[in-house]
Amino acid sequence: MPKKEDRLLRVGVLGCGPIAQAAHFESCTKARNAELYAICDVADDLRERMAATYAPRTSYDDYDRMLADPELEAVIIATSDAFHVPAARRALEAGKHVLCEKPLGVTIEETRELADLVKQTGLTLQVGHMKRFDPGLEAAKAFIDTEMGELQALKAWYCDSTHRYAMTDAVQPLMVTSRNVRKPSGDPKADKRRYYMLAHGSHLLDTARYFAGEITEVSARLSERFGAYCWFVDVSFANGTLGHLDLTVAIRGDWHEGFTIYGEHGSIFARTLNPWYYKSSDVEIFHEKDATTRRVLGADGHFYRRQLEGFADVILHGKPQTGADVIDGLASVQGMVAIARSVETGKPVRLADTTGAV
Repeated sequence: MPKKEDRLLRVGVLGCGPIAQAAHFESCTKARNAELYAICDVADDLRERMAATYAPRTSYDDYDRMLADPELEAVIIATSDAFHVPAARRALEAGKHVLCEKPLGVTIEETRELADLVKQTGLTLQVGHMKRFDPGLEAAKAFIDTEMGELQALKAWYCDSTHRYAMTDAVQPLMVTSRNVRKPSGDPKADKRRYYMLAHGSHLLDTARYFAGEITEVSARLSERFGAYCWFVDVSFANGTLGHLDLTVAIRGDWHEGFTIYGEHGSIFARTLNPWYYKSSDVEIFHEKDATTRRVLGADGHFYRRQLEGFADVILHGKPQTGADVIDGLASVQGMVAIARSVETGKPVRLADTTGAV
């Protein structure tokens, strides 16, 4: 792990559930420029267990009390999706920077209001699209920006596996649970279309935008068979690139994720592994000028830690924000809503015309 810097961003984590246990607590302890200053959860048993394990400087059972701590500089929002925007608003209003788990919001309207607040406060808000900090994806993005020339087409897929938990349970810590955690009204997993789109579609859309820019229109079809959901989405980008996205949950096979990009001066072929292996995507970049293919090693594949370091660099050192910002988060929500409306109507839908909830 990188050596700790002298000046560390003092971070508080809201929520001690699975994503905090699997990713954010460890990232705070390992990041070169951040520290786990505080944790917050209303479930006393869960919070105390996490405090004993990860040793923050302090812990809170009340979010507003944590936000009132003058030493706290930033929060990681690791709660259920429905709580993301309200928690982010309170943090910004308290003068704290925000790293919010994806999706940023569940409706276009609440996410747009949050974007307005970020602009008003001038604070940093980064969305937890940690795949942007995958070294393989970073190398692909650098090639696109500097050598590839015009893009012609992008194909990307995110296909969860029926065997994912047999794989992830072997590498993740045993999750600690509590009966006292705060839950949203209703069961977020009851509507599988909505749940899978928020959980996985948000990643797929952000990856496509990261490489090819603004998405203007989508045309989507959905197949539901034998308990599996498959979205095929034709995508129009503002720069004229043709796009196709495949979101399938879950395929009968291994984890299947990746992308292919064709451009003026080369092509990119990539396979992305299950994120909990913390291994960089296997990316091959073909350079037309000398007919060579180069493969990125990407030895440091802890993208959750790397996204926190990027977030802290913006705040502490004024570096450019390379992670997804609030506008990227809003665009992802607009894309998910547009896909849902296209499936319902059977017609193409422009993102600029969308309203409502995913």
